[in-house]
Amino acid sequence: MNPSAPPSSPQPSVSGIGDGSRGARLLVVDDDPDMLRLLSMRLTAAGYQVTAVTSAESALTQLEIEHPQLVLSDVRLPGRDGLALFDEIRKRHPTLPVILLTAHGTIPDAVEATSRGVFSYLTKPYEGRELLDKISQALALGAPAQVPGKGGDESWRAEIVSRSNRMAELLAEARMVAQSDASVLLRGDSGAGKELLARAIHRASARAGKPFVAVNCGAIPEALLESELFGHVKGAFTDAVANHKGLFQQADGGTLLLDEIGDMPPALQVKLLRVLQERAVRPVGSSQSIAVDVRIISATHRDLDAAMETGQFREDLYYRLNVVTLSLPPLSARREDIPLLANHFLQRLSAKYGKRLSGFAPEALKALTTASWPGNVRQLFNVVEQVCALSSSPLIPLALVQRALRVPSVEVLTYAEAKQRFEREYLVGLLKLTDGNVADAARLADRNRTEFYRLLQKHELTPGHFKAEGASPGP
Repeated sequence: MNPSAPPSSPQPSVSGIGDGSRGARLLVVDDDPDMLRLLSMRLTAAGYQVTAVTSAESALTQLEIEHPQLVLSDVRLPGRDGLALFDEIRKRHPTLPVILLTAHGTIPDAVEATSRGVFSYLTKPYEGRELLDKISQALALGAPAQVPGKGGDESWRAEIVSRSNRMAELLAEARMVAQSDASVLLRGDSGAGKELLARAIHRASARAGKPFVAVNCGAIPEALLESELFGHVKGAFTDAVANHKGLFQQADGGTLLLDEIGDMPPALQVKLLRVLQERAVRPVGSSQSIAVDVRIISATHRDLDAAMETGQFREDLYYRLNVVTLSLPPLSARREDIPLLANHFLQRLSAKYGKRLSGFAPEALKALTTASWPGNVRQLFNVVEQVCALSSSPLIPLALVQRALRVPSVEVLTYAEAKQRFEREYLVGLLKLTDGNVADAARLADRNRTEFYRLLQKHELTPGHFKAEGASPGP
């Protein structure tokens, strides 16, 4: 960019790309305050949201706070330079495009960086229009085309509630993958939301108008799973009283989710591999194959690499299914999402139970945020549903949350409160033991009667209330 050139209104991209990229969030890194200010002004005038920082360390910190759609960095930076920054970004955010700004002396390094994955580099001085075009092209490459009928909204991922940077990166990758027909393997613990992500990928794809069909491969008996997947013809077996379309045919033109693919029996893995290779299914009992056009998404919480080593999962099927891998983080790795999810579920479930629930008490929300969540999002939903069903007040208390989490209720008292509670319970125990006889109780407490009466008055305890029926009054 020529610093002497006056700021101008954004020019249309020479490539015709980029109108849809306006409003994107950019992270700009330069240790020259004047250049940083000029870059920020020009990019803001072009309609971008700009965050400006002066070092690679600040940039990496900012990436933990918010997820930009592009990083624009000078190569010459104090401490960690722009190339080292790019390497770190590539490790943490492999799909995030990076453009480097270089002086003539760093061109060889920039060329090397481009071969390693930097989207582009510009040599100083450069023209403003050239910079805007490069940014527009990078954003167009990183942002998937709009799904017909969906516009530019985020409805494709509406079911996934998150503010986590880690989830933002995952969703960005998912949307890019959705534009192809590549098979996707979703990895993640049980309850992490693999089916929701699969549905989101389907909605962001060109197949959005066609069926999405999900099957849990571990929940259907082996004897029935082949018929469920591939269908059967009438008379194929005893209970086959009519032709039955399998899930592959039902999903024709759309997406089929093979959930818990790691639990599929080995014999059926062979037949599934044949279907994927031939793009056709043969119903049980039929001699004819039927062509199908299905995008396959598979999901598992198992370690398929270990399953291959032990012969429980076919290697050729694994590579057919695992073209792209997306890994869902456990809920414990994105705790910033817990309050958001809890209140989202509370709003939904309060309508289901016909209750007016306003939220969680601060202590209750803290208990949710710090819980271990081995069952992930599904467990959180179940906990919120239980407290919704049992709550008798608009604000969900800590005790209900602890009960739903199966955590013993722990009350933290000040020293004075604990001392007072112990003292009262001690006095009550003595009065019960002596049937309200103050002299006997004082003697057991090793206190004179006057002092003991004072203690009783302090705690508003009346000895007569502890006398057994028919007992003669004591002193």
